Parts: sequence; structure tokens; C-alpha cells
Amino acid sequence: MNEHITSAHQLRSLIRSGAWKQPTAGLLPGVQQANFVALPQADAFEFLLFCVRNPQVCPIIHVSEPGDPIVSLESGDADVRTDIAKYRVWRDGELVAEPHDVSEYWSDDLVGFLLGCSHTFEGPMLDAGLPLRVSAESPAPPVYLTDRETVSAGRVAGPLVVSMRSFPAELVDEVTALTSRFPTGHGAPVHIGDPAELGIADLATPDFGPAPEVHADEVPMFWACGVTPQLVLPHLRSHTLITHAAGHMFVFDHRVTPAR
Repeated sequence: MNEHITSAHQLRSLIRSGAWKQPTAGLLPGVQQANFVALPQADAFEFLLFCVRNPQVCPIIHVSEPGDPIVSLESGDADVRTDIAKYRVWRDGELVAEPHDVSEYWSDDLVGFLLGCSHTFEGPMLDAGLPLRVSAESPAPPVYLTDRETVSAGRVAGPLVVSMRSFPAELVDEVTALTSRFPTGHGAPVHIGDPAELGIADLATPDFGPAPEVHADEVPMFWACGVTPQLVLPHLRSHTLITHAAGHMFVFDHRVTPAR
């Protein structure tokens, strides 16, 4: 079905109808994709401050008014309760569901955040002729919990999560330069080389996503990942916390514009 998806509006319609439940990596190359978080207004300022202090981890694209699930786009209104293929829901800090629609969990005090995603720069990578390898298991990249701490904001604190892609050593500088031009794709890598320096014991066993294939002549490259809020927010024990499921993103209409 991938080749028949020609617009973000069409993709969101398929997701809303339940016809598309897979990850969105590799779809609509160059179109802005986003991570999603919704939490109560009482906790939202601390998370907003966390995003400001960790801009590579959580590049802010959209913040809603409390209770408003609608995002106005060029092709019409999108709904963050229904237009993401898979969600994760916490109640009082405990993961309770991974549904494909969160309308029943939505409440009038929830503030929604849409935050930039590294899927966004994969299209420009391919356009530049960079060899982006995709697993047969999943188009999403492998994602790892690290021992590197984020910058805390009040009660919001915790470890950095990273996504990984590997490239031949001679292309590392080109990949770094290209991705640094996409701040809403998490920008430049946060680490290049030895995964042990991030506390990652085994690249073959990611915390999320498929196991990678790293060739002998390749260097692992790590980018800040929007799964990080799923590690730092549940301990707030909010009455409701909703995020996207790893790899299942909100897809905007617009193509991402590289920074100069």
C-alpha cells in the first residue's frame, strides 16, 4: 500500500479509518513528521520548559490550547486523538493501553505537544544519495535508552533516548552536516561511534524498534529521539499521559525546510 500513499491528508484519513496501523517511517519522504505528547495542563508548563531546555530532544512544532485536539493544516483539520496510527496511554504513571484511537481517554485539560522527529531527514538523506538502510522487520530505526541525562525542568527529568543509523566512515561528516540543517528532525547527531560511551551494552538489542545491521566498515551514529518523554514523564503520575507509540508519528502536510 505504501506506493499508493501520495499525501499526508490521505495517510491521516487511512489512519483515522483504521486502515493504516503501521509505522510511518519511510512514508512521504521530506514531509514533516512529529512525536506526540498530551498531558494535563497542571503538568504542561514543566514539560514545556523541559522542551526549551532540551531542544534537540524535543523540538517544538505545535502546542495546543487545553482540551483542543485539532491541528489546522493546509489540507484541513487534523485530530491528534485519531490521526496517529498507534498510541501509548498512562494512568497515574502506569501504562494501561496501546490503542489506535485515544478519544475515550481525552479530557478537557489535556495539552497536546507535537515535537520534531528524525524520520523527517530520511527523505533528504535519500535525495543526497546517502545509503540509508531499512530493516525488513520495520522501517523505523532502532532506539536505545542511554545513561546520559537530559537537562531537568522541575519534576521532569530522566535519561536521553537515541535513535541509531550507521554509515560508512567516509560519509560521517556529510551525514552530520546534512542532518544539522534539520532542527525539526533533531538536528546533528548527539554521539558518533562507540555505543558504550552512551551506556549501550549491545547494539543488537535495542529498547524499541528493529535490531540493526551494522557492517564492519560502518560507524554507528546516534540522534536524540522523541521517545525520551515516554521515559521522563510517567513518574509525574499524571491522571492521563498520552504519547505516540515508537515509530508511529503524526504527519504534517508541509515539507520540511532545511536551516541555512
